Amino acid sequence: MIMSSLCYSFTGNILRSWNIKRKVNKFSYMQWNFRNISTSSKHILYTQPTASSHPHLLKNNEITPGITSEVYNRRRHRMVDIVLKKLPVKQDCFSHLIVIPSATVVHMTEKIPYFFRQNSDFFYLCGYKEPNSVLVIYTSPDPTNPIVKTVLFIPKQSPHLLKWEGQKMDLDTVVKFLGVETALYTNDFEKFLASFIKCNNRCVIWYDYLSTPFPLVNNTMRDFITANSKNIMLESPKSTLHQMRVIKSEEEADLMRKTCKMAALSMREVMKFSHPGICESYLEAKMDFECRLLGADHAAFPPVVGGADRASVIHYIDNNQIINDNDLVLMDAGCEYNGYASDMARTWPVNGKFTQPQREVYEAVLSVQEELIEMLATRLPLDSLMKIMCKKLGVKFQKLNIIPESVPEEKLVEAGYDLCPHHVSHYLGMDVHDTSVISRDIHLQPGMVVTVEPGVYIPSNKDVPEKYKGICIRIEDDVLITSDGYEVLTSDCPKKVDDIENLFKKS
Repeated sequence: MIMSSLCYSFTGNILRSWNIKRKVNKFSYMQWNFRNISTSSKHILYTQPTASSHPHLLKNNEITPGITSEVYNRRRHRMVDIVLKKLPVKQDCFSHLIVIPSATVVHMTEKIPYFFRQNSDFFYLCGYKEPNSVLVIYTSPDPTNPIVKTVLFIPKQSPHLLKWEGQKMDLDTVVKFLGVETALYTNDFEKFLASFIKCNNRCVIWYDYLSTPFPLVNNTMRDFITANSKNIMLESPKSTLHQMRVIKSEEEADLMRKTCKMAALSMREVMKFSHPGICESYLEAKMDFECRLLGADHAAFPPVVGGADRASVIHYIDNNQIINDNDLVLMDAGCEYNGYASDMARTWPVNGKFTQPQREVYEAVLSVQEELIEMLATRLPLDSLMKIMCKKLGVKFQKLNIIPESVPEEKLVEAGYDLCPHHVSHYLGMDVHDTSVISRDIHLQPGMVVTVEPGVYIPSNKDVPEKYKGICIRIEDDVLITSDGYEVLTSDCPKKVDDIENLFKKS
């Protein structure tokens, strides 16, 4: 224990040896007044919103809307608890070093960046919105009472970048605002790793070397791991983080309700805005406009706006054709609100009136979707839901003669998949296709948010009765699994035939 205590004072030694004179108040961040983050009597407008600069977005003590420093701190400690239990008992004397890089700025052309979106795993653990940063969580080797500390490495801002990018938080402000123990500049990251390995000749490095959101950090970690391969174990933190992220806390559930409500109300307005002869791009623009009016940050993904059988291309995002009278339009869209995404789809007649064949196909898909949503209460795995969807589609569309009567019952699942060649569901959260390493073959749990999105795509050249050719339909809702059932988060957008047609009569 004495040796451990000496080693785990190395952060202070690093600060002194590098002539970085700072005061580090251990675990005192919960007592700070976050509304007073400033260097003078006048509050500073940082590029990351704070409660003082953006009181319309953030409450006192919140790092991001709805999420406080205490919540982020609990997430980091919970991650350590999980990783400590993942390794065999014989490894419990190892120290642990968790390294999570931020995203970096990506340029579309020289000096012209795409809009910046933070790496979701990094954002989940600290809420810091700036690029080119690194979050490090490290522990002492004591398995009974490990010391857990966090260091955030941030780029040092030059006067030139200040003019072009605005005021970024300095080291002291980052510590106070985020509630981490220490902040250092990224050019000290390599020195930090060297000091860590000197004090910890046996350690587990948790780093996702297959992902490179920050290439400079990836190169540094590669060299560090190679040079110390005899003394370390290397593990990926991704499965641990996704295990945490797939179950939404109450704070996250509230954010999911907001982003899904924004998307649903916006798509409702897009429906009312529709008319024969409108361009698909107009509907895309209307969706983006309405989402932003309601407070969304931006679209969650490039939306699909497919008129007629263009919607048979599952990821049709050209959105540059005219939608003619009597055509259906399929929109798959969502927005992102403070790091949380919505993803929904509706299909409607651009003139506000379903033809009889359109109504028959639409109501068949809708009935399947409603049955599948009801089944979520049983918490069956998403892969099971997929098989059920294919079978139900097969049965219903055989009755419409879209699937020939000659197809035997045991082949209906395959025939249903031919009509809907995508999965019926995926996890939803900070990413649209969230927590990608979590299997869809596990039982659903309270706190998960999933989509339910059956579809039927009948291109004009498909061998079906003429009246059904060119009909393409997808109906998608976002659903929160609760302790006593489920909650449909996108219910504010109509999907029943009569409700859609009535919406046009009122517009």
